[in-house]
Amino acid sequence: MKVTFPHMGNLWIIIKSLFESLDIDVVVPPANSKSTLNLGTKLSPESSCLPLKLNLGNFIEAAEAGADTIAITGGVGPCRFGYYGELERQILHDAGYPYEVIILEPPDGSLLGLAKRIRYLAGRKNSWAKILGEIRFAYYKSVALDRTEDLIHAARPRLSNPVETERMYKEAKTRLSQATSYSGVRESVHWLQGSIRERQSNDPEKGKGAGEPLRIGIVGEIYTVLDPFSSVDVEQQLGQLGVHVDRSIYLSGWVGENIFHGLVQGYRSMLPYHKLAKPYLSHFVGGHGQESVGAAIQYAQEGFDGVIHLFPLTCMPEIVAKSILPKVQKDYQIPIMTLMVDEHTGRAGVQTRLEAFVDLLERKRLKKEPVLANKVQVSDAAK
Repeated sequence: MKVTFPHMGNLWIIIKSLFESLDIDVVVPPANSKSTLNLGTKLSPESSCLPLKLNLGNFIEAAEAGADTIAITGGVGPCRFGYYGELERQILHDAGYPYEVIILEPPDGSLLGLAKRIRYLAGRKNSWAKILGEIRFAYYKSVALDRTEDLIHAARPRLSNPVETERMYKEAKTRLSQATSYSGVRESVHWLQGSIRERQSNDPEKGKGAGEPLRIGIVGEIYTVLDPFSSVDVEQQLGQLGVHVDRSIYLSGWVGENIFHGLVQGYRSMLPYHKLAKPYLSHFVGGHGQESVGAAIQYAQEGFDGVIHLFPLTCMPEIVAKSILPKVQKDYQIPIMTLMVDEHTGRAGVQTRLEAFVDLLERKRLKKEPVLANKVQVSDAAK
């Protein structure tokens, strides 16, 4: 059995580490690319969303490297992701790729079903103590990976050399992927923290520009948000435009709440979003529709300059959120830009829209500053 899985952003670091620690023969599919998308689009129903097309492309590429088994998580509710495992199995079989598909989800809310699937993957050679220990370590590494991504989000607008910043990011991910102990994981994060501080203190461009960078929150469908190819590198593009990006969804938070049913919590919990969204969207609509609304509200309350709502074309939960976010924008006076992506989305078009949105936010901030200054003067005079 040679196991592969969907390539979603940095997920491969965690899955590869976990499977190898359990002596599972793993095939990491190549990073998502135009070639991956073209392969998947040829087999996909026309109306299917971008993640499904990329998944199919991943599995075709992995099959060429000898993979014969797919491990994929499941889902519930109106979101079509819950059907991915079976739908992709049938499409691949019809195309001549006889994959076995193992769906890692707790059927009917029972963790026993999830445990059976994990045992099947891990084989009898691994004890449950070994399996649980390695899952715990992989989860610890995923939290560290989320922390690494957050550090880079903050560093991009504050360092003048974008090439060096991305080189640091790549090195940090390499160190994390190779770490085999808790101390090794911690050292990887500490290395990145130290490297960023060192470059900030020695940056010849430090101190130039006016004030703190703009802050933009990213909300939306998890695959599109976490995968740089799917999002057309929105986070990196914004960072190079001088924006501090904050993401509403992180891998460890999603796994903790959706796979382990809240028994563990990751780097960023999504639970507060549900309460915040209730006045606008009081019930579950599948995927992360409710979380997108709640996260946008939280960003507004925290004083962010703007929000970008990111999702694949035809994603039903996010279409529901999209219809509600204009009300959030009006009530909280925070600009929200919607960015839908599919196989026809081009980098140049996205870049133009991002530049225009950032320009709008910069002008909005400049209009606010004199007002804030006047308020300070009045306050001082009152004293």
